[in-house]
Amino acid sequence: MSLSTIEPSCGDERSSSLRRTILHTMRCGGRGHLASAYSLVEILRVLYDDILIFDSKNPDWVERDRCILSKGHGCLALYAILADKGFFPKEELEKFCSGDTILGGHPEYHKVPGVEATTGSLGHGPSIGIGYALSARMRGNDARVFVITGDGEINEGSVWEAAMCASKHKLENYTLLVDYNKLQSSGPVAEVQPLEPLVDKWKAFGFAVREVDGHDPVALKELLSSVPFEAGKSNAIICHTVKGKGIKDVEHNLQWHHKANVDSELMNSMFAELGGE
Repeated sequence: MSLSTIEPSCGDERSSSLRRTILHTMRCGGRGHLASAYSLVEILRVLYDDILIFDSKNPDWVERDRCILSKGHGCLALYAILADKGFFPKEELEKFCSGDTILGGHPEYHKVPGVEATTGSLGHGPSIGIGYALSARMRGNDARVFVITGDGEINEGSVWEAAMCASKHKLENYTLLVDYNKLQSSGPVAEVQPLEPLVDKWKAFGFAVREVDGHDPVALKELLSSVPFEAGKSNAIICHTVKGKGIKDVEHNLQWHHKANVDSELMNSMFAELGGE
């Protein structure tokens, strides 16, 4: 059975805990892109738990690896993992989207420790990441760059311009991950702007490409530990995910692309499905 037809796997307690943190943060802020964050949990978890080299107490350390969340609307997941790793106090999550917080509805560089690029306007992260990857190579720095895009996001032409540039410069230290949850804000990706054959597209742009169950931490760790996949090529990983993964009524549900003012009864039932607050 091909990866494109499998049902992504269930998470474990580590993933459930992060999803509870995300839900709590959304409740505090009264709004958020919950479903878009939930498809990212395992991707970000594995990167920050097992792959990235960083120092949360010195977020500007020049030797660090960089992770850019280009689909900035999924920032609830990024905030949860950054707080978990000590980039800022967990109490800051409770001020999400308030007037006196560093944590807005999209991540901001130089405002949120650990955020490597201001994103939200889609399609910019891949090019920013190329700048970081080129800079590292020119400095003789072994740092790597990982960029996470949404599948709807790669409708943007700027993504493919960046792909050509990465291929031209043979940036082995550059890895782009596509959160392929098959839904974008206005409908299914296959209806709005079909991407298939997505693997072949990235290969045609000169990338070494792999597919993975984006909710399987073991598979993600194994794959991410093996980059670069081929000498002289940038890396693309197609992560097959479920939008809203973890809460049944949110999964595959376009109404949850962004939500505000979720009533307390529904919020309590979602926490219960995740194992409690």
